[in-house]
Amino acid sequence: MRIRFNENGCIVVEGAVRYVTRRNGEEEVIEKERIALCRCGNSSNKPFCDATHKTVGFQAAPAEIEIVVE
Repeated sequence: MRIRFNENGCIVVEGAVRYVTRRNGEEEVIEKERIALCRCGNSSNKPFCDATHKTVGFQAAPAEIEIVVE
């Protein structure tokens, strides 16, 4: 699994991503190969990125984390 912090942008999680959403008392399990999470705190679809970082002038350095499970 890899976690990328895009320069001036979102957090991208790549790999076998499995997560649970809980809204209005409902639970849903979702599996994807890639998700983009909000890093600027201004998304109207939190915790996911909706590209608001571009309009609010968010700035942050890039970084990358690779997770190895043995």
